[in-house]
Amino acid sequence: MSSTTAVAAPTTASSARNSYYALFILSLINLVNYLDRYIVTVALPDIKKDFQLTNTQAGYLGSFFMLVFMLASPVSGFLGDRLPRRYLVAAGVLLWSLATGASGLATTFAALMVARACVGIGEAGYGAVAPSIISDLFPREQRTRVLSFFYIAIPVGAAAGYGLGGWLSEAYSWHVAFFVGGAPGLVLGAMAFFMPEPQRGAMDGPEAQTKLPFLVGLKGLANNKSFWWTTGGYTLMTFSIGGLGYWLPTFLVGERGMTPGQAGLLSGGVTATAGLLGTLAGGLLGDKMDRRMEGGGLRMSGVGLLIAAPLMFLSMKVSSLAPMFVIIFLAQFFIFLNSGPINAAIVNGVPPAFRAFAMGLNVLFIHMLGDAISPTVIGKVADLSSLSFAIELNALPVMLGGLALLMAGKLFRHVSA
Repeated sequence: MSSTTAVAAPTTASSARNSYYALFILSLINLVNYLDRYIVTVALPDIKKDFQLTNTQAGYLGSFFMLVFMLASPVSGFLGDRLPRRYLVAAGVLLWSLATGASGLATTFAALMVARACVGIGEAGYGAVAPSIISDLFPREQRTRVLSFFYIAIPVGAAAGYGLGGWLSEAYSWHVAFFVGGAPGLVLGAMAFFMPEPQRGAMDGPEAQTKLPFLVGLKGLANNKSFWWTTGGYTLMTFSIGGLGYWLPTFLVGERGMTPGQAGLLSGGVTATAGLLGTLAGGLLGDKMDRRMEGGGLRMSGVGLLIAAPLMFLSMKVSSLAPMFVIIFLAQFFIFLNSGPINAAIVNGVPPAFRAFAMGLNVLFIHMLGDAISPTVIGKVADLSSLSFAIELNALPVMLGGLALLMAGKLFRHVSA
């Protein structure tokens, strides 16, 4: 078999099955990732009560987790470009699952902060590496769709975290919610050891750069304007949606009179449905837009955020629950359109040998300036005014993120090798 044939695409039923098996396992892990991450948000009212926390202090819990996660991500990306990636994935999943269970054992706020930091380290071992594995399993013309399938796990996992966390916190305690949340990852972490390990650049042709000196790759990334505009737009969106996800259940309990179980169930249901439909639509439309023009998926994502911004603002102005959730649904649908196109643009816009680090660097920035600080910032604004006003103000980053993604789409160029 020639080298060209070997790297063109999965040409046998067996290789195709291996590719879809790995995608399935990675997507399940991503679902559990966000389930564990969002359990804490719906359990937050009970955690605040037990540890006597202010809104600002409660925001520290989310921000500290993100701080550790974002700092560990470039390190994970660096290792992911050099070591077998399935081992990094497996180790990361096992670590964060054990740490999630340990969160339920915390008897002090400090102990809970340490446990959540360990969750961040484990998730970083997975988050920066998984998209690079997927990019080496599927050809470029399919990547937006398969990455959209992978990122469906975000809204579904968040919804599961909301629903499971709310139910278990109300029926038992927030401690039990963490114990249950950590269990699935132990099984999936063991399964990850047996995933296929694709050759780097296997779907990018025989001239793809599968080895690249780190400083050379770093210089190329520094000059990649589309990457930085994409990262800027993604950061603004992450600030806003991360802050909304963190505080929405607390808002519904404190300002709309719902129980934690009701808030978790409704928030989770809306997020799961809007996220599922938006992510699937983004994958299909993103591939179609990319075929029409370079950066077409990014341009579509920018338009989606510009539509979502006024909807997010309007949702806090509506006091009736049914219209409010309809508007939140529409805002989240247009936000989740971008999951596949943005991440496909990152892996398609850098050499195969530098994809894991590029993803890790992207993760660093979107969280360092995004949802690592937004829970605390929104909590502080809420302490000074109200939580509803803080969420209204949170629509501004969504609008600015849309403008940044439009610029990224204009500048985008595929990497040819």
